[in-house]
Amino acid sequence: MSITLAAEDLCLTQSAVSRQIHGLEEILGVKLFIRGHRSIAFTAEGERLFRSADSAVQQLQEVFGSLIVPRGRRPVTITSSTGVAGLWLLPQLGAFQAQWPGIDVHLASSNRVFDLKAEGIDIAIRYSSSANAPAGAIRLFGETIAPVAHPSMALSTLASAEAISRLVLLEFDDPKRPWLQWSEWLGSAGLDKAKPKGILRFNQYDLVIHAALAGQGVALGRQNLIAPLLADGRLVSLAAPHQHSGGDYAYWLLVTDQPPREEVRIVAAWIQQIASRLAEGLE
Repeated sequence: MSITLAAEDLCLTQSAVSRQIHGLEEILGVKLFIRGHRSIAFTAEGERLFRSADSAVQQLQEVFGSLIVPRGRRPVTITSSTGVAGLWLLPQLGAFQAQWPGIDVHLASSNRVFDLKAEGIDIAIRYSSSANAPAGAIRLFGETIAPVAHPSMALSTLASAEAISRLVLLEFDDPKRPWLQWSEWLGSAGLDKAKPKGILRFNQYDLVIHAALAGQGVALGRQNLIAPLLADGRLVSLAAPHQHSGGDYAYWLLVTDQPPREEVRIVAAWIQQIASRLAEGLE
């Protein structure tokens, strides 16, 4: 939020940048900035334009990153949702790098669905029903749900409405995934009359789990997705995992090019191995 610093970054004069901004405001017919004494701030229109432009630039950066090849090595680019990347895949990448130090991995985490070939993606991890799974996709694991909490909360079970009345419940606010909302789980456990102390809702599932890790309440854990956190004891399950109304949904592995180059084949095989190993650990 500094025209002076922007001018330095662009190797232009401050007045040149100011003229460009004024020219853009004249074209649009709206003000983009509120100018104060040695400060500027977005108008509502400026904020809206910035958000769109920032998203477009990020997409360009992702494409540039996939096209720029380090000398002698071409990275394997994996795309997944931010939740899958942060909760499931990222905790395993250190072990992969130790085993395969000669293979570079580029993780493109985004909730946007990429055009895989157009954007140079080698491997995608998708979440969908069996009927909507991409052609040629390999099933990694399904999904079961159980309440989870940080060990500091000293909980072992959610056995009664009275116990729930003392707790804050953490919920993924997505009506398309009713099995990740507490009303369905409480109903299946015969606790539909329970009234929690409070409910915190989040628009991203990884935020739900980060809140649980911070001891802010009890979350509905997607058991396979948070398997690394359960394995190292950072979260504990408070009930047996169960299938849900979206029981046909699963996580799928899709390799873009067939046959894949050797590095891609190795990474894809490794993802399948850790999926199988973590799933076995939950059984």
